[in-house]
Amino acid sequence: MKYLQRFLRDYSALVVLHIVLLSNYGILAQERPELAFREDFMETPAEIPINQSHLANQSLTLALHGPGKDVIKKSHHDKPTDDPYYVWSGLCDGNWAVSLGPEKPIDLRGLSKIIWRSKQAGFRQLRVILKLADGTWLVSSDCDGPSVDWRIHAFNIGDMKWRSLDIDKVVEGNWVETPDLSQVVEVGWTDLMPGGGSNACSRLDWIEVYAHANE
Repeated sequence: MKYLQRFLRDYSALVVLHIVLLSNYGILAQERPELAFREDFMETPAEIPINQSHLANQSLTLALHGPGKDVIKKSHHDKPTDDPYYVWSGLCDGNWAVSLGPEKPIDLRGLSKIIWRSKQAGFRQLRVILKLADGTWLVSSDCDGPSVDWRIHAFNIGDMKWRSLDIDKVVEGNWVETPDLSQVVEVGWTDLMPGGGSNACSRLDWIEVYAHANE
């Protein structure tokens, strides 16, 4: 009888633990972030510089930064026939950055992601930039490097490391340990370099941001 009681007690404890684990898994599954916004630029003729009218999602606010901002191009070519409508840095005579501001701050903690389709050339490495609600700018150490063709790249925000960013010069600063990403007001991209024509540039076709909603 003593062994039966011990067995029943241990079995009950395992059942309770199993229920707790399943419950926690369900909570975590529910917390997977949803699409906060997507930008896939308007199918209109190429223009310099890119401007607000080129955004397909007009709930976003476009901002250009850095010494090279005045020649960031919204580009497109008739050939190849599947050439997208994209942002191009090739003419920038200084560092540059592009950012998009949603109507409300977003929470990029946890399982948040940024996914984009891009194509870099030369030594260009395209990086994520963030503006926090307190005015702090960050630039990621993670990046998306050169490719012979367009490709999709996903950033898991929880895995990323960050440096401060001088947004006027678009130059990285010191490491920022565990920044608070609960109130992000702008999301963007830069390669921290001037353009060098088609052989030394960054191109971005579209971007998706998956985040938690702020109440």
